[in-house]
Amino acid sequence: MSSQPRRRRLEVEDIGDVTVVSFIDRKILDEQNIQIIGDQLFSLVDENGRKRLLLNFSNVEYMSSAALGKLITLNKKVQSAGGKLVLCNIDPQIREVFEITKLDKLFVIRGDEQEALQVF
Repeated sequence: MSSQPRRRRLEVEDIGDVTVVSFIDRKILDEQNIQIIGDQLFSLVDENGRKRLLLNFSNVEYMSSAALGKLITLNKKVQSAGGKLVLCNIDPQIREVFEITKLDKLFVIRGDEQEALQVF
């Protein structure tokens, strides 16, 4: 196995016209990984024209504030493209951070993927 520095950090699947993105990493803490994840998410919108994104956090146990910054930027990109960003399956501890920082007001957050898909 080759250890490429830019290995995929995301699983991307289309369900209808919604792009469902699942995170491969359990911990999104490292600055370099966050940069890669951000780039991969942004390119979905900028290069692939995806406007309806559902981010599934079912694998994620820890996430740094820098990762939150990427999500805020992604949300702005999606909205300026006339799209919608929805988050789901967020760990209760991470969800608490969203609530403390009032990001739960900025993002549409649903319990699970089925519930989240109904928002679109």
